[in-house]
Amino acid sequence: MEEKTTKLQGILDKAVDNKKVFGTSFCLKYKDEFWSGASGNLNPESQFFIASTSKLYVTAIILHLKSKGLLDLENKIADFLGNDILDRLIVINGKDYSKELTIRHLLSHTSGLPDYFQQKDQFGQSLEKDILSGNDQYFSFEKIIEHTKKLKPLFIPGTKNKAYYSDSNFQLLGRIIEVITQKTISENFETLIFEPVSLTKTYLYSDITDNRPASLYYKEKELFVPKIMSSFTSDGGIVSTAAEMMLFLEAFFNGTYFPKSYLDGLKTWNRIFFPMQSGTGIHRFKLLWVFNPFGTIPALIGHSGLSGAVAFHSPEKDLFVTGTVNQIAFPDTSFRLMIKLIQKTLQT
Repeated sequence: MEEKTTKLQGILDKAVDNKKVFGTSFCLKYKDEFWSGASGNLNPESQFFIASTSKLYVTAIILHLKSKGLLDLENKIADFLGNDILDRLIVINGKDYSKELTIRHLLSHTSGLPDYFQQKDQFGQSLEKDILSGNDQYFSFEKIIEHTKKLKPLFIPGTKNKAYYSDSNFQLLGRIIEVITQKTISENFETLIFEPVSLTKTYLYSDITDNRPASLYYKEKELFVPKIMSSFTSDGGIVSTAAEMMLFLEAFFNGTYFPKSYLDGLKTWNRIFFPMQSGTGIHRFKLLWVFNPFGTIPALIGHSGLSGAVAFHSPEKDLFVTGTVNQIAFPDTSFRLMIKLIQKTLQT
């Protein structure tokens, strides 16, 4: 194990080039073996933005509420949200499909809703591009919905074999959780997700003066955008550590938050972006044979984030991996590093 630990740490050290990667922090659990390491400007205790990996935490809350009989995945979102939100939320060829949207549509990205953050408008502009150009700004839920309605929808909700990744879906899920529980999404994270497994360094980012999270990087520059980071809430606002992400990930898959029997019902896969597929509230990372000819990298389920954060599990290998490269500009970097760590771990 000591030799393997040295090799795993070497992979992290080599990844830091101060051009694409300035720091890494990872945890890996394989059967009864546990390893954690960090390199560059991060350490094992570093707190960082997990970005869209936060969506997995929202999925856990939704499934918890289902287990309590407070919602069903086939419920129409109109059961929980008013016309101020729903009116003309998704209009295709003049028909308003907003009241046909279900919770499952949102969780599985099969709603057809546009993505308020990355999708370009009619002028070729996007909120992401605006933020990365230096125009940090706060978007309230109401502003996010208003912006979503201005963008072009992709398809009729529930169209077979169609999925489109949209942060707007999880903003809506966050609001549904708040309506059902009569508590803020932050309070729900605390009481339903963080406290049950004693996540003391994990929280929803909300204070723009909070400098605890490590600085994100966009290419070679530090990216300081606290206003938009405090806007993401249920679609990408959680701060954590690699070790506490691991605690959450194990709890997600071992039945702590909801019955394990629910997991099989989440595994209907649609392509969203290579090599990722979207299930219901979870993603699957599965390399094609041409990139994985010996099958050494198993299919992984979990989630990732634009910040370079990953949280994935292989049921086949009884393996969990969490961590970050803290880099927005090169989304493949964290996956390449994750693959190297898994390959080294699985070697006998």
